[in-house]
Amino acid sequence: MRILVACGAGASSTFVAQRINRAARARDLAFAATATNEAALAEGMATVDLVLLGPHLAPRLAQVEALAAPHGVRVVLLDADVFADLDGSRTLARIEAALEDGPA
Repeated sequence: MRILVACGAGASSTFVAQRINRAARARDLAFAATATNEAALAEGMATVDLVLLGPHLAPRLAQVEALAAPHGVRVVLLDADVFADLDGSRTLARIEAALEDGPA
């Protein structure tokens, strides 16, 4: 599962991606999260399975979903407290819940 974590400038998404990767490795899950910024988000759509959108980008959720739809990529808006999830376990649970909901 290739996951793209997006935030405004790409800094906070880097921390979230690292935490997801660490939590996924601990559970032996084949997830690979990378970070991007809002400006480069469209470029990454063709190479991922899931986009995690930082909570501060909630007003642009519909736009991001429209960018993702042609690629069959699901977009998940992260919870407001995502940056407090220091071990990535809650974010990983959010990913798994989205995957249980079925395809994009």
